[in-house]
Amino acid sequence: MKLGKWIKKEIEKSSVLLRSIPAAVMTLFVVSVICMNLLANKTLLQLDWIALDGGILISWLSFMCMDILTKHFGPAASNRISVLAAIINLLTCLIFFVASAIPSNAGDYTVFDSIFGGTWFILLGSTVAFLSSAVINNMLNHIIGSAFKKNPDGKAAYAMRTYVSTFIGQFFDNFIFSVIVFVGFAPIFWDGFCWTVLQCATCALTGAIAELIMEILFSPVGYRISKKWKRHSVGAEYFEYIEREEKQ
Repeated sequence: MKLGKWIKKEIEKSSVLLRSIPAAVMTLFVVSVICMNLLANKTLLQLDWIALDGGILISWLSFMCMDILTKHFGPAASNRISVLAAIINLLTCLIFFVASAIPSNAGDYTVFDSIFGGTWFILLGSTVAFLSSAVINNMLNHIIGSAFKKNPDGKAAYAMRTYVSTFIGQFFDNFIFSVIVFVGFAPIFWDGFCWTVLQCATCALTGAIAELIMEILFSPVGYRISKKWKRHSVGAEYFEYIEREEKQ
């Protein structure tokens, strides 16, 4: 398939998908990704073996939304929405940066500018880490769910697919971000400050455990939403579109 035709097909498919996803879940997902990027500016806990930033307070919501989307629409659909959320986040960061760069004589906005202006390599690291972990999470979620042949829609299947995929996805999210920021760029731009790869792995592991606990606490909400979507045939237009495409 030619590139132009493929792009047109992807836009058409994504448009149908966006019409099919309930607005509440879509909104919560995009907002959680944006907030996760902002909250990451504050470190909540930093020890030799663990480091947690404010993003942990809402990262569970991003992964819960991805789990719901993967369970109902499949991993490809969830990946598309993850890419869209990342693009919206980048656009939001650009607007924040422009706002922070505009001078003002109304007061001292140094703190505002430092928070919302952001750091380019932190944004790069968080974007690469989020997209990579989203693909890993969505694919694992789907693969594990497919292994439950007898009762794929049961609580046990949902718990297993969400817990495992979230833990591994969150680990890679934390690890990739730490390596890019604290191993790659921090020594250059932060006066030699850096982490070792082992420190990145240790903090990624402990952070993933903490984030898994959050997922366990809130996964029953995701399960109920998933059951409700299936009961009310949410996304019928998208499934019909995919079925027609497969027959062509």
